[in-house]
Amino acid sequence: MVEHKHVRAHVVISGRVQGVCFRACTVDEAAAAGVAGWVRNTSDGCVEALFEGEKSAVETMIAWCRKGPPAARVNGVEVIWGEPQGEAGFGVRY
Repeated sequence: MVEHKHVRAHVVISGRVQGVCFRACTVDEAAAAGVAGWVRNTSDGCVEALFEGEKSAVETMIAWCRKGPPAARVNGVEVIWGEPQGEAGFGVRY
């Protein structure tokens, strides 16, 4: 039997990541990957996201964040791993 470990990753993406549909695309990508959590813009021009789900799916989301949507120019991605807290669904926070 294969164990599907669930994880939680808090991610901060820096660069040209606001005004380029980063949040909307993250919602679509998260739905496709099957992860829960949220995404939002920060006051300092970054995008912050929280992903919970199977480790491989969360890693897929982190990899996607390293490139983002076509108009984005990602300079950095900071990831802080933690224990899942039971997030349900995925959406934009304001």
